[in-house]
Amino acid sequence: MEMIAERGLEKLTMAALGREVGMSSGHLLYYFRSKDELLLQTLEWSERGLGAERGRLLTRTAPARERLDAYVGLYVPDGHRDPHWTLWLEVWNRSKNAADDARDRQVAIEGAWHRDLAALVAEGVSRGEFRAVDADRFATRLRALLDGFSIHVAIGLRGTGRAQVLAHVREFLDESLAAGGGPPD
Repeated sequence: MEMIAERGLEKLTMAALGREVGMSSGHLLYYFRSKDELLLQTLEWSERGLGAERGRLLTRTAPARERLDAYVGLYVPDGHRDPHWTLWLEVWNRSKNAADDARDRQVAIEGAWHRDLAALVAEGVSRGEFRAVDADRFATRLRALLDGFSIHVAIGLRGTGRAQVLAHVREFLDESLAAGGGPPD
């Protein structure tokens, strides 16, 4: 993951990766078949760790908004060239030519983030912590907002650092989910 983040997939060679992990490039190709499969399996490995962390954050005893802020904090990259986000950028870049199986695996990962977010929003609505919104629709829109901001952070656009993005998202959530505020979404 770190090598992909540092060099990008195009500049990563199986020989260099093999030297780094103490395996021959032949062994890597035997296990992964291609750089695309290596990338996707690395993303899946990374997401298993993030999924476990997300599960811990979302199941703790705390108000829904506090857990939503934790979800956002986990989602948004730590900064320029965040390794997790670099994997996503590489996968999305290669998705246009990917096989259906690869796209299905990508959708499964994204679906887990979506389901967790929609469930959290629905819980907040049912407890009266959030105003009445369609949780699935709100989750779709929030994830699109997070993806857009996160891409800017991950590629290092000036003026879109992590702190600025988190402030924008907090403001959006305050305006969008305040209990008793505005008409339902």
